[in-house]
Amino acid sequence: MSELSVIIGQRIRNYRIQNNLSQEKLAELASCHPTYIGQLERGEKNATIESIARISSALDIPLSRLLEKLGGGNEPDNIPLKCYEFLSTKTKPEQEQLYNILLEIDCYKNK
Repeated sequence: MSELSVIIGQRIRNYRIQNNLSQEKLAELASCHPTYIGQLERGEKNATIESIARISSALDIPLSRLLEKLGGGNEPDNIPLKCYEFLSTKTKPEQEQLYNILLEIDCYKNK
């Protein structure tokens, strides 16, 4: 499994869950086989750009969102990238809560 395949698979899974879609429903919307969606989500298959485009369309997100911040390197101290990957696994309400927590911490720090 390549690291990119795993990251893209995790993103597909996260957006699928956020959209309350089963793998079967996503596969239907993206004209893919449900097994293929599962393999992509687990990082077992390398997706073609065409299948990623169909999946992003089925998820109603821009293709660029699935691919953003890829290839940032394997820098263990790349905290912004780690934060991005962490937040991308959360639901929209969880993301908003975490963002508000960070704002509160920042305000407290500046007092």
